[in-house]
Amino acid sequence: MLGKLNNDEIDQVLASNIMGRIGCTDKEKVYIVPVNYAFNDTYITVHSQEGMKVEMMRKHPHICFQVDEIISPANWRSVIVWGDYEEVMDPREKYYAMKFLVGRLSRQHVSETAGVSQMTQEMGIQQTSINIIRPVLYRIRIHEKTGRFEKE
Repeated sequence: MLGKLNNDEIDQVLASNIMGRIGCTDKEKVYIVPVNYAFNDTYITVHSQEGMKVEMMRKHPHICFQVDEIISPANWRSVIVWGDYEEVMDPREKYYAMKFLVGRLSRQHVSETAGVSQMTQEMGIQQTSINIIRPVLYRIRIHEKTGRFEKE
């Protein structure tokens, strides 16, 4: 049976997972990349190092985000979110957003590339420190979301 997920089911998929894919564009090519994230009913919070996707999202903030739960080819759920990239700049807001993200990711078994230990160290560093490369903390302000499923 194929079907549509309702809003509560969509939020449940977003809340129960920590890995999704961001789709962004520079108007010439589309770039899709996996990221670890945390969802709080309003935003999807993510961190990344400076690079192609951050540069693209800064220039073109309208992005897409996808999360899949695949049990088998005939038993899965998939959610797509459209929203806007917002870099978190306020030091206090950044601290609490990072704390939320680290808290969510540290409860899961994530790879070293998720950067949980780096984010934990970042939270302990005074904002007045210079010459330290810090990850970019951002969120996706959700404007629209949809979900589908298949279940045998």
